[in-house]
Parts: sequence; structure tokens; C-alpha cells
Amino acid sequence: GQLLKNVELVKRSLNRPLHISALVLVMYDARTNLSAQVADEVRRHFGDLVCNTVIPRTVRLSEAPSFGQPISVFDPTSRGAIAYRALATEV
Repeated sequence: GQLLKNVELVKRSLNRPLHISALVLVMYDARTNLSAQVADEVRRHFGDLVCNTVIPRTVRLSEAPSFGQPISVFDPTSRGAIAYRALATEV
């Protein structure tokens, strides 16, 4: 619902030729039903556009910008860093 409205708003007002080539699920918390529901809805609507790699919600990912570092430098063995490397390989 809201995601599609936002995409349409951007297309209309800022970038008419906008084309979505991939969608990434970020800040995903596997402990919550809401994350699973949102992921299911996004996958159902966008199908193959949704990347298989999911970026988890982690404290280390939240902390890295405060130290002025990307997660790959701040904590390269963290779940977030591993997920972003997997995403880079996937896309």
C-alpha cells in the first residue's frame, strides 16, 4: 500500500522514468510478525524484483554511522556486514 504510493509520488513529481530494478528488505527483524508480514506482502506484489538477501536490523548497523564508518569497516564480521556483502554478490 504505502510503498506503492511513495513510488508513484516520486515518479510523478521527481523522476518520471523511474524504474525499479530491485527491492531490498532492510531493517528486517525475524523476531516480529510484522517484518514477516511486510516481507510476504512485498514479495507477493513485486515477485522476482525482491532480492533474496535480507538486511537484518542490528545494533552494530545502527552504531557504524555514529563512528563515521561503513559497517564493512566498523564490524566486518557482524551479521549486517555479512548481509551487505551477500547483497553485493547477489546484485
